[in-house]
Amino acid sequence: MTTPALLPLSGRRIPTLSPGASSFPHHRATLRLSEKFILLLILSAFITLCFGAFFFLPDNSKHKRFDLGLEDVLIPHIDTPKEGKHASGQVVIHGQGGHDEHRHREEEESLRDKIRADHERALQEAKEKLRKSREELQKEIQTEKSKVVEDLKKKDAGPKPLPPVPMPKVVGVSDGEPTEPNVKEKRDKIREMMKHAWDSYRQYGWGHNELKPLAKKGHSTNIFGNSQLGASIVDALDTLYIMGLHDEFKDGQEWIEQNLDFGVNAEVSVFEVNIRFIGGLLAAYYLSGQEVFKLKAVQLAEKLLPAFNTPTGIPWAMVNLKSGVGRNWGWASAGSSILAEFGTLHMEFVHLTYLTGNPAYYQKVMHIRKLLAKMDRPNGLYPNYLNPRTGRWGQHHTSVGGLGDSFYEYLLKAWLMSDKTDTEARKAYDDAIEAIERHLIRKSNGGLTFIGEWKNGHLERKMGHLACFAGGMFALGADGSPDDKAGHYLQLGAEIAHTCHESYDRTVLKLGPEAFKFDSGLEAVAVRQNEKYYILRPEVIETYWYMWRFTHDPKYRQWGWEAAQAIDKYCRVSGGFSGVKDVYSSNPTYDDVQQSFFLAETLKYLYLLFSSDDLMPLESWVFNTEAHPLPVLHLGNITLPGSEPARR
Repeated sequence: MTTPALLPLSGRRIPTLSPGASSFPHHRATLRLSEKFILLLILSAFITLCFGAFFFLPDNSKHKRFDLGLEDVLIPHIDTPKEGKHASGQVVIHGQGGHDEHRHREEEESLRDKIRADHERALQEAKEKLRKSREELQKEIQTEKSKVVEDLKKKDAGPKPLPPVPMPKVVGVSDGEPTEPNVKEKRDKIREMMKHAWDSYRQYGWGHNELKPLAKKGHSTNIFGNSQLGASIVDALDTLYIMGLHDEFKDGQEWIEQNLDFGVNAEVSVFEVNIRFIGGLLAAYYLSGQEVFKLKAVQLAEKLLPAFNTPTGIPWAMVNLKSGVGRNWGWASAGSSILAEFGTLHMEFVHLTYLTGNPAYYQKVMHIRKLLAKMDRPNGLYPNYLNPRTGRWGQHHTSVGGLGDSFYEYLLKAWLMSDKTDTEARKAYDDAIEAIERHLIRKSNGGLTFIGEWKNGHLERKMGHLACFAGGMFALGADGSPDDKAGHYLQLGAEIAHTCHESYDRTVLKLGPEAFKFDSGLEAVAVRQNEKYYILRPEVIETYWYMWRFTHDPKYRQWGWEAAQAIDKYCRVSGGFSGVKDVYSSNPTYDDVQQSFFLAETLKYLYLLFSSDDLMPLESWVFNTEAHPLPVLHLGNITLPGSEPARR
C-alpha cells in the first residue's frame, strides 16, 4: 500500500517499514561455490605464503641485523634520572646491568627461532600443496566440503525429545453448528470466504509469508526478515481446523514438516513471530495433537531467547534467527523497546515452559513483570516505550491502541489461562484499567464512548481501529472485577463496541478506518488521508464476538454480518482478499495485500460469531492476540518449572 510506512501497526500489529518480497538465501548455498573457484582461492593462499616467506623469513646473513634490543628503545620524552636526549626530542633508556641485558638477548634469540620455524613450516606446507596433482587437490576440497556438511547437519539436528507432560483437556474444537438455518447459512458463507483466501494463497503465494492477490504472487514485510517462512500457513492452521477444512490443514502441515526452517539468516520481529508462529504452532498442536507443531514451536522459541540478552532483561524488538544479534526499531523513542511487544509474550512462554520443562521461558516473562511492578508509572499509566539498556521509560505516550494494546490484554489473559490462580496478573490488570478509565476514556459530545491517547500530559481525542479490541477485553474481564464492577465493565465493553460500529457505519464502504477523531464537530470519522484505509483488520469483529458470547444480543451478529458482507463486496478479488486505501470512497483502490492475520483472526472471529457457544468455549480456551487458542492450564498442585506455587 502507498500510505507511508503505516502498514499493520500496534502491539497487536506493530508499525513496519516498507515491504519487500525477497528472501534471504539459505546458509547451505555457500556449499555451491564452484570447485575451480575454491582451487583458485587455495592457490592464491599458497602464493601469498610463498611471498611472505621470501620477504620475511630470516636467513643466517641477516640474523645479526634482526634486533629487538631493549637497550636502545625510543619512547616519548620523560624526565627520569637515566635518560640521554637525542636531537629528535626522544630519549633513549639505556640497559640496566649485564644480567638483564643477557636475559633480554636470550629472549630475543628464542623469539627469532620461533618465528623462523613458523615461516619454514609454512613454506614447506606450501611447497607440498603445489606438488599435488589436480585430482588430489579436488579430493581434499571434497573432504573439506563433506566435513562442513556434517558440521551443519549436527548444528541443524533437531532438539532433544521433549519430556512427556499431561495434555490439557481439549474440548469444543469442532462442530459448533448453529440451530438456526439463517445463522448456519451465514457461517457457511464465512467458511467459503476462508476457502477462497486459502486457495488463492495456495495457488499464488505458497510458502511466502503473505499474498498479493491482484498481482497474484507472494508478499512479505520486514517483520519476517524478508525470508519465506510461510506466515499465512502457520497463521491459518487453527482456523482451518476449527472450520473443518481438514484437507487444507493437512496441506499446511506437510509444508511445515518439509519446509519450515528457522535456521535462516533473517532478522525478525520477536513480537510478531511469537504471536503468529509460536502461538499458531502451539494452537495447531493442542487442536490436532500432531507433535511436529510442538517441536517447531520450541525450535523457534530457542531462536528468540537471545533477544533477552540486554542489561535489563527487556528484550530487543528484533533478533537475527541465525546469529542471535538483537536490536530495536530505529523509530522507537531513542532505542526503546515497545510495551505491547515485550508485554505480549506471557501466554506463549508459559505454555513453552509447560511443554518443555525448561524454566527459561517462564522466568523471562516473569522477570519483565517484576521489573515493571517496581517502576513508577506517571498517573498510574504505562508509557509505551522502555529503554532496555537503562530500564527507564522513554517518551511518555500511553495508548490502548497501537504500541500498548496487547500488554493489557495479556495481563488479563495470564490470569484466565492460569485457571484464575495468577492473582498478581489480575491485580496488575485491574490497576491499569482503573488508570486508563480515569485518564483515557471519555464520552464525546454526541454520546460516543472512546479511548484516547495520552501524550506528555495531554489527551489526544483520537481512537485507532486497533483499540477497538478493548470492548471485548472489558467484557472478558468483567467477571472477577473488584468492587462488584462486573456490570460496569460489561456496559463499558458494549459502549466501545457501539462506537467502533459507528466508525464503520459512517463510511461509504461500511468498513472502519485505521483511526478516527472526536473533535471539531467530527465524531468516529477519519480526518487524515493516511488514516482512511482498511487492511482487513479483526479488532472490531473480535469485540462483536466477545460481546455476543457474554450477552447474546442479536445486534452483534447483525453488525458482524454487515462487516462480512462489506469485506466480501469491496475487498474480495479473483486472487484473494485485499485491503482498501480509502473507506470513504465509492471507488477505492486496493493495497494488494492479503494479510496473514485476516486468515488467523478476522475470518476466525466471524466464524465463531455464527457458531454455537460450545465451539471453543471460553472456560477452556484463551485466545492469544493473534486469535490462536491456547488451553487453560488447570495445573492444580503442579508448579511450573522455575515458578513459585500459585496462590489463589
